[in-house]
Amino acid sequence: MVRCDALIVGGGPAGSTCARVLHQAGWNVLVMDRARFPRDKVCAGWVTPGVFRLLDLDPAEYRATGLTIQEITGFRTSVVGAEPAKDGENVPLEPYSGPIETRYPHIVSYAIRRYEFDDFLLRRAGVRVLDGTPLGMLESRGDVWVANGDIEARLVIGAGGHFCPVARRLRGDRDNARPVVAKEAEFKIEGAESDVEGAVPELFFCRDLEGYGWCVRKGEYLNIGIGRRDHGDLNEHVDAFMAFLERTRKARRAAHVRWRGHAYLAWGAGPRPLVGPRVLVAGDAAGLAYPESGEGIKPAVESGRLAAETLIAAGGRVGMEDLRPYEAELRRRYPAARPTPRAVAGAVRALGRRLLRSRAFTRRVLIDRWFLREPSDRGG
Repeated sequence: MVRCDALIVGGGPAGSTCARVLHQAGWNVLVMDRARFPRDKVCAGWVTPGVFRLLDLDPAEYRATGLTIQEITGFRTSVVGAEPAKDGENVPLEPYSGPIETRYPHIVSYAIRRYEFDDFLLRRAGVRVLDGTPLGMLESRGDVWVANGDIEARLVIGAGGHFCPVARRLRGDRDNARPVVAKEAEFKIEGAESDVEGAVPELFFCRDLEGYGWCVRKGEYLNIGIGRRDHGDLNEHVDAFMAFLERTRKARRAAHVRWRGHAYLAWGAGPRPLVGPRVLVAGDAAGLAYPESGEGIKPAVESGRLAAETLIAAGGRVGMEDLRPYEAELRRRYPAARPTPRAVAGAVRALGRRLLRSRAFTRRVLIDRWFLREPSDRGG
């Protein structure tokens, strides 16, 4: 029987951050993940300076390892889109407005490859890692958890993403929340097959404002994708977006690379339970992605760190009341969003398209507040 103080299910940014902070405080931690690291994780992967601060990691330290890190000093945004034709054929996405370039005199973010970044953070945590091992069984025996029949832990932390088995157990079988769905691809660029500038990622908002597409260059690699809240027509939007990328020379072989799908729950779309007796969840398992941008890395890192700090402050106690401060603080930092009433949704979309033509709105609200979530005058 393998024994530990905390079993963390999921080795992504939430799990590895929590593991590192607990390990530094003297906890015996084991991380379990169904994937083998480095794992093939496709993600737009821009990380703000605030994320590096939460990780106690200097970007220069990360760069010195030889891993990919692309400095970002601006964004190019536009509204694109077309509704699928009635006969089932796709109408190509055409530029609707813009593009608007928002430039900064300093680094406002960094683009990383999750394939490298997640593996780096997990190994940096310094804990035991059981990768390539899914959680198949979890049962409570007295005051401990037993996982897969041979792992005994006083506490279980679910950090396994949207489909985390610990989160599923915590909330029960029923989950009425509708996640955001996305498809994306990341591949090595061959020659001059993309006009996207490394320091300036490009964002393309759908005309109905139910989602957006992106192109993020990371040195020799390009990440392209599109995510939407409206689930019914994602594949049609993906097909149209591929055609748009090829026609505009953003990604000349967009239709010929491997696209992968994933889902996540935006905070406020239907918050999941966060704590239970000797169990808590963090990151995408808790549904913490920002509703405006869909970014999940910072919420994952922040919640993983907060979970560890709460446990340390409790002096090793892991009862329900000892975990309540984590839940309360996380709900304070991530207040539930109020859905837009259907009666005014059309007007909001029309106003939104007009605002996206404004340079001031694009910088102060769209980029600074919704995507970077940091003051624009803060350097990298």
